[in-house]
Amino acid sequence: MVENKDFTYLKNEKLKSRKTIDLLFSEGKSVSKYPLRLVYAPTEGLNEKVVFGVSVSKKYFKNASDRNYLKRVLRECYRLNKHLLHENIDKPYAFMFFYQTKDVLSYREIEEKTVQLFEKWGVEKNLKP
Repeated sequence: MVENKDFTYLKNEKLKSRKTIDLLFSEGKSVSKYPLRLVYAPTEGLNEKVVFGVSVSKKYFKNASDRNYLKRVLRECYRLNKHLLHENIDKPYAFMFFYQTKDVLSYREIEEKTVQLFEKWGVEKNLKP
């Protein structure tokens, strides 16, 4: 039987803390599935099981409207597929999701890559001690 999945992206799930973002860049590990990259790190003292942020490079997309569109797509892909991350989590984690190409992929392609990336993260996390 499939459990009821929560398809929300609440305010307290959003990655906003400068301290946590710095932790991701200094101690975080990453997993990639072109053109997406997921940087993650376990966090202590967070009330939430998962905090999640997205980033699209200004280097590739000069127009803010293009960056904002891709960030909306990335957040939506996370929102609909976050159960794949939650299934493999036993302690709080911080995640940052990067879009790393100048090519604009369709929503369907981005969602497929997101699912593959989340599954790859789950497999790699469970293989490491």
